[in-house]
Amino acid sequence: MQKNVGGIDKGIRVIVGIAIIAAGVVYQSWWGALGLIPLATAVLGWCPPYAIFGINSCKTKHPES
Repeated sequence: MQKNVGGIDKGIRVIVGIAIIAAGVVYQSWWGALGLIPLATAVLGWCPPYAIFGINSCKTKHPES
């Protein structure tokens, strides 16, 4: 798994994840659990849809395989 989520992207994912979780708590809905997805991708630094579509917002260079 190569990292494909960069710094700004991670920050946005953390903010969005926390906002979704907070909305779930405020509205007492289990839908707030979906906020764990952007938080997990931020922590891991890897996003499955990014990998599928070849998107990479991470600026670090990875050696070619």
